Amino acid sequence: MGSTWRRRLPVVWVLVLAVVLLGPALLPGHVLTYDMVWVPDLALTRDALGVGSALPRAVPSDAVVAVLDEVVPGQLLQHLVLLGTLVGAGLGVLRLADRGSLVAQLVSATAYVWNPFVVERLVMGHWPVLVGYAVAPWVVSAVLAWRRSGVVPASLWGLVPLGSLSASTGLVTALLLLATTLTVGPARRGRGLLVVAATLLVANAPWLVSGLLHASVATTDAGASSRFALQDEGGLPGPLAALTLGGIWNAEVVPASRLGVPGWLWLAAVVVLVVLGATGLRRRLGTPLVAALAGCAVLGWGAATLSWVAPTALGSLAASVPGGGVLRDSTRLLALVAPGLALVLGEGAARLVRALPAAARPGLGVALVLLPVATLPDAGLGAGGRLEAVELPADLAAARAVVAGLDGDVVLLPFSSYRQPAWNGDRKVLDPTGRALGRDFVADDALSVGGRVVPGEDPRARAVGEALRQGDERARADALRDLGIGVVVTERDAGEAPAVAGRTAYDGDVLLVQALGDVAPPVVPRTWVVAMTLAWAAYVGALVAGTVLGLLRAVGARRGRRHEGRTSPPRGATPPMR
Repeated sequence: MGSTWRRRLPVVWVLVLAVVLLGPALLPGHVLTYDMVWVPDLALTRDALGVGSALPRAVPSDAVVAVLDEVVPGQLLQHLVLLGTLVGAGLGVLRLADRGSLVAQLVSATAYVWNPFVVERLVMGHWPVLVGYAVAPWVVSAVLAWRRSGVVPASLWGLVPLGSLSASTGLVTALLLLATTLTVGPARRGRGLLVVAATLLVANAPWLVSGLLHASVATTDAGASSRFALQDEGGLPGPLAALTLGGIWNAEVVPASRLGVPGWLWLAAVVVLVVLGATGLRRRLGTPLVAALAGCAVLGWGAATLSWVAPTALGSLAASVPGGGVLRDSTRLLALVAPGLALVLGEGAARLVRALPAAARPGLGVALVLLPVATLPDAGLGAGGRLEAVELPADLAAARAVVAGLDGDVVLLPFSSYRQPAWNGDRKVLDPTGRALGRDFVADDALSVGGRVVPGEDPRARAVGEALRQGDERARADALRDLGIGVVVTERDAGEAPAVAGRTAYDGDVLLVQALGDVAPPVVPRTWVVAMTLAWAAYVGALVAGTVLGLLRAVGARRGRRHEGRTSPPRGATPPMR
């Protein structure tokens, strides 16, 4: 009974952490916060497939959701993704933690699930980043299995595509996999390197190929990096905040507890536990793997710190090298720090507990397990209420039905990227209207950060902006039609919007839909269609193959254990001589 309890407690604890962290986000409804926009039925638009005019920032994540929500309702799918991501992250790190120490397991799991990176990215709506974060320890575990068996696990074919739902997450997953692959002995590495290279190529094919197709517009404003750079958190300088996985550029999503004494307390605890746990982790996992994890941590922390020390360096890269904008939000690379940090914190906690008399160990163990929660208390219950499921206005479904019968793409007015609708509790969110309408749409992709505007990269959005600045509503309508825009959707309570001449197709409490007449949508070059078809075929093939092979091997292993259990002698019996 005792051993069963010890095995199950860490798993139950991970589930409790995830549920308490999400809180009201798990209630019926959709969670809409900053970049996280989920709707009942997301459409496979040109931008989702990587052949639209916008850079592939949501490739392949949008397409994956658009396919899955044909089977699972969007609301339920979002809840499963959010909860599954946090639970998967915790269970993944448990596979790497010291199974001989309950304290080490619980501290590692708590530190990996309940930390500033997770909370701030949740509020920012960066769910693909968190999926990649959850996949990271499973990738390390797969490499460990490779080291033991000499065979590249089929699970990597499913894990790596799942950890590459966006360009930045694909980069993190690739760096982690490559670093840990180097720890596999040369005799066992062999052809495995080719398998790893092929896996990384096909897993990142959608955004890589789409990025190449958009190379002519794939540079960003040089000044953007300074606005997305690592930031101080209260009295914590940026580099110190990054050591505890904080320092995101958007001060609006930083928990209040990070700005005061709790942030310093957690930093001090991290330093002490890292010092105490480093040697034990090296002995348990081996020097090569710990060196790989440490190297990833240094790389992630160093990239984030570089943006704090010299933001213009990354800005110049983003402005001159196509695709360099992937690094503009360099604090995303702090995901490379997290696996090694969580494991060494667990080792340090276990060593500290062992150093005390037996009577004092339970109390200190509980305190260390709860320390990440105690120093970040406002992360709970949906980041203090900032993550909350809401019902979408009925106007969105009604407008979608009307738009389905109209020609041309949609433009969203007012022509700005974010909204703060009253029905969403006045919480800021990327305009959800376009995604809810199920049609290709154009929205302004310029961002306002710290009172300064970061120009967008979408050339079609810029052209639409120019069309909306025409002198009168008839001229605006004509200019929009020339760009393939046949529908204008105006949100009534989102601010001033330029008038456009058109037939009123729907007049609701929240939305006004106007039809501009017959227009021809933009034509996608055939070469783009062929290139992206091949990229998607490779990505889906890897994901399906990895999932099926992984399940088959898991079933086979389970049957093998059952057979071994049936044929092994009873407990306490003497095995036969061989």
